[in-house]
Amino acid sequence: MPKNKGAGRRMPVAPLRMVVLDSFKEQGEIIDKTIVKMRQNYLYPDPTIKPEKTYLVESRCPRFGSGESKGEILGSIRGVDLFILADVCNHSMTYTINGMVNHMSPDNHFQDIKRIIAAAAGKAKRINVIMPFLYESRQHKREKRESLDAAMGLQELIDMGVVNIITFDAHDPRVQNAIPIDGFDSFSAYYQFMKAVYDSVEDFRALPDRLMIISPDEGAMGRAVYLANILGVSMGMFYKRRDYTRVVNGRNPIVAHEFIGEDLNGKDAIVVDDMISSGESMLDVCRQLKERGAGRVIICCTFGLFTNGMEVFDKYYKEGYFHKMITTNLVYQSPETLSREYYVTADMTEYLAMIIDSLNHSKSISLALDPSEKIHALLRKQTVEGLKHI
Repeated sequence: MPKNKGAGRRMPVAPLRMVVLDSFKEQGEIIDKTIVKMRQNYLYPDPTIKPEKTYLVESRCPRFGSGESKGEILGSIRGVDLFILADVCNHSMTYTINGMVNHMSPDNHFQDIKRIIAAAAGKAKRINVIMPFLYESRQHKREKRESLDAAMGLQELIDMGVVNIITFDAHDPRVQNAIPIDGFDSFSAYYQFMKAVYDSVEDFRALPDRLMIISPDEGAMGRAVYLANILGVSMGMFYKRRDYTRVVNGRNPIVAHEFIGEDLNGKDAIVVDDMISSGESMLDVCRQLKERGAGRVIICCTFGLFTNGMEVFDKYYKEGYFHKMITTNLVYQSPETLSREYYVTADMTEYLAMIIDSLNHSKSISLALDPSEKIHALLRKQTVEGLKHI
C-alpha cells in the first residue's frame, strides 16, 4: 500500500469528501479504498481526527423525459474539501429522451459536472474537479473563425467556484493560460507506463543499444524527450506531412509520416502519446517503425478512445506491426478492448489517490509524486533482477 510521506503530520485543509460521478464510479471506489488504507496509520496533531471508513458522498443526475437533468448530492458536504471526479469520455452510459436511447457525449458529462458543482455551491469549503481527460482539450487553439472550447470550459468551472482542476496529459498544457491565476495541474503516466512495460514485455531492458523512445508527431515530442532522458536512451520523431488543400472530417488529411532519428534496426521502440482516437495515425507510425527494422513496438498512450473499434488494431497486431498496447484506466475501457491479448492496462487509481490525499493536506505534489525518482527505482530493481538471471 502506498505511503504518502509526511501527509499525516499536516492537518487537512478540511475534511475530505469525494463525489464520483457514475462515469468514473469503478475507479472512484478503488481510489476511496486506497485513501482509507493510506490514512489508517496517520498521526495528526489533533487526536480527535480519526480515519474514516469511506470518503465518498452519494450523488446522482436524474433526467426528465425531455432529456433535461439536475444534479443532487445525497449527503452532507458542509465545510468539506470536495473532490468531484468524472470521465467525460465514457460513451457507454445512456439516457432516454422522448422514448429514444442516447449515448452520453462529453458535453453531457461536462454538464453533469457543473450540475454537481451547482448543488455544492455555498456549502463546501473548497471544490476541486478531477477530469482525467480534459473536456474539449482537442479544441485548444483557435484558427480563423471557430470556438475555443477548452478555454471556455476551464473558465466556466472557475467562475462556478472551482479552486483546483486536475487532469492528465492535457493535449496542450498551455490551455491553462485561460485561467492564469487559478489552480490547474496536468499529470502524466510515465511511471505507470514503464511499470506496465516491465510487467508485460518479456526480457525488456531500457538500454541505449536495445531501446528507443518514439514521438509519433511534433505535439508528443516533449513527452518522448522526457522519458528518453529519464531512461538514458535515444529518441526519434515523426512529423506529419498534411494536405492543406483539403479538409476531411474537420482536419487536413495526413499525406505521410516522415521520420527523424537514429538507426532503429533491432531496437525495441516505445511510442508515447496522449491519446489514441481512431488509431489511423498511430498504426501508420508502428508500420513505418517495423519497416525501418525496429524490434518490438510498444504503444503507450494515456487515453485509449478507440473511436472506430478494435478491428484495425487486431489486423495490425496479427501482421506484427506492434507487440503490446498500453493505455490507462483514466477513461472508460470497453469489454471489447480489455479482451484483446495485446492490450495492457496502466492502473492509475493509486496515483490519483495520492494526488487527492496530497492536495487535501496542502502538500507539495511535485515532491511526493516525482515520476523520475519512481522510474529510477524501477530501473534499479529491474537491473538487480536481470543480474540474478545471468
